[in-house]
This record gives sequence, structure tokens and C-alpha cells, in this order.
Amino acid sequence: MPPSIGLQLYTLRESLVHDLAGGLRRVAEIGYQGVETAFFEPRMKPDDTARLLRGLGLTIFAAHTPLPLGDAQEETLRLADSLGCRRVIWHGWPEDPRYGSLDGLHALVDKYNRAAAVATAHGLQLGIHNHWWEMRRTEGRLPYQVLLAELDPAIFFELDTYWAQVAGLDPTAVLAELGSRAPLIHIKDGPATAAQATPMVALGDGAMDIPAIVQAASQAEWLVVELDEVAGSMDTAIERSYRYLSQL
Repeated sequence: MPPSIGLQLYTLRESLVHDLAGGLRRVAEIGYQGVETAFFEPRMKPDDTARLLRGLGLTIFAAHTPLPLGDAQEETLRLADSLGCRRVIWHGWPEDPRYGSLDGLHALVDKYNRAAAVATAHGLQLGIHNHWWEMRRTEGRLPYQVLLAELDPAIFFELDTYWAQVAGLDPTAVLAELGSRAPLIHIKDGPATAAQATPMVALGDGAMDIPAIVQAASQAEWLVVELDEVAGSMDTAIERSYRYLSQL
């Protein structure tokens, strides 16, 4: 069964603030089957957003949230409940300085495992989303490989294939390594180099080998379009990206 095609709503963060209902309706009209949320603006109430999405037949398959620890625990659990989604994802932004050493990485493993225990106790599954720094060597090791080896197996990976390539890795090789641990895949396109990562472009118009990525993501449940910024119309970019990806 082929993976479903979703949209990370961070892509539309600017337009949804001004027209939430119209923007979400447009996502459904294009053909996206579901969405992933991130960073609710004050005017975007999670309950209202979830109600609109359900009415449009769009699945909320995941939400980017704070780690469910300390003061953020109640907020994260409440948000997941409001959205009715079972997968919560730590987006890892900004870069955590602990990625700069193996001792720091081991401390992050402990923190993520504690967060996963809280999530599991409340019927949720915790995921980790990468940027480029998880793909740069730290004391001879690739951080994502340390995480893969040492994290609680209940924690899944949301592989951002674009940032993997920006860091100099082959995203198809990383997908093969992660296997079923990566049920959600972020797909972007653009120049995809460390010297120039933005502006991004509609899928198929940039340097990413999207067909190879889709083929390598055979175990994924969702292929998730996310464009941080584009030079032209974002609405056009997400429509073209959906058409391109669905034809694959």
C-alpha cells in the first residue's frame, strides 16, 4: 500500500493566520490526505483547527510539540488531546549545543527516553525530527546513528530528507538504515547545499532526487511536503508538489 501524502502546516504559517478556514479548505481541494501541525499562532486555536480539519476530511497524523517534560508536559498532552492525534514530534529547533559532543548526545538520549516514557504512559508515540546538525559528525560519530542505536525503540524518526542532503548525506541511504523506524518522511526540494538551502522550490524543480527518495521510503506511512520558504507563490508550490508526488 503506497504511503499517504500530507502537508506540514508550517509551510502555510503566514497565510493561515489570516484565513485559516480558506487555507485548510485549499489544502483539501488540492488533494492532500492529511496534515501535520506546528507552532500555533495565538489566533489559530487547536480546537478550532482540529474541527475544521475533521470537517474537510483531513487526518491530523502528527503534531510538532515541545517535549512532554517539566512545565511543557501538560501543554503537550493537552495539545495532542485537542487535535486528536497520537504522534507527537520534537522538532529540535534551535540547534541543541549537546549535539556537539558524545557526552551531550548521551544526555539527549536520556532526555528523549524520559519524554517517550511520558508519551507512552498517555497513549502517545514520540518522534524526533532532524535538521542538518544530526547529520554532521560529532567525535567521529553521526548523531542520528547514536540516537538510532540508543533511543527507546518506541521513539520513531521523522526523517527530513532535505536536511540530510544539505548535511552531505545520501537521504536514500539514511532511509534504508532507518527502515520502519521512519514512518513519516519530510520531502522538500531546492538547491540543497550547505552554502544555499533556501529558497526552496516545488518538488521536482530542485536538486533532490525525489523519485529515488520515494522508492527508498517504501516502509513510510506518510510522505510529508514541507517548504520553509519559496521565492514565488506558496499556494502554487504546494499544489505542484502534490501533483508531482502523487504521480510518482
